[in-house]
Amino acid sequence: MTKWLFPALVLSLVTTGVFAQDARYPNQQNDDNNTHYGWADVLRVDPVYGVARTEVPRQECYDQQVVRQAPSQGSTAGTILGAVVGGVLGSTVGKGNGRTAATVAGAVAGGAVGNGVTQSGGGEYASTETHCRQVSEVSEQRRIMGYDVEYRYRGEVYLSRLNYDPGERLRVRVSVSPAD
Repeated sequence: MTKWLFPALVLSLVTTGVFAQDARYPNQQNDDNNTHYGWADVLRVDPVYGVARTEVPRQECYDQQVVRQAPSQGSTAGTILGAVVGGVLGSTVGKGNGRTAATVAGAVAGGAVGNGVTQSGGGEYASTETHCRQVSEVSEQRRIMGYDVEYRYRGEVYLSRLNYDPGERLRVRVSVSPAD
């Protein structure tokens, strides 16, 4: 009897190892009675890379030098001073009754010149202005998008793309249905 015990023990260990991949999970809810779960040995895992583009808006600013006209500041004092100077000059030119006319004409012309000088302002001046604009910066990064996994279940080799690295073993769902 003991000579049959050793071969029976070896046979039971071999068959248990083959069918151990089809362990059923009593708490697992099956789609139907023809579906069960098992374990497959992972043979190879290859990461699948993709390019992820992100657009980052940012503000770009720069300084620019501009030339401006000084504002005019006409004053009454300039007009009066010009009229006085023009009148004095006019009175030196004429003689007799013409002197009065020359004085009046010099005062009017001097007043106009004095007013024009004060209205021309201080001329031009330079200043700096800051200008800004919105720009988008595109960033591209190489990222792992998934994993191509090659695995063996009951002697057959399969290939699937997963979104995670399964490690050394992969849990599989086995569904059996009749072929037409």
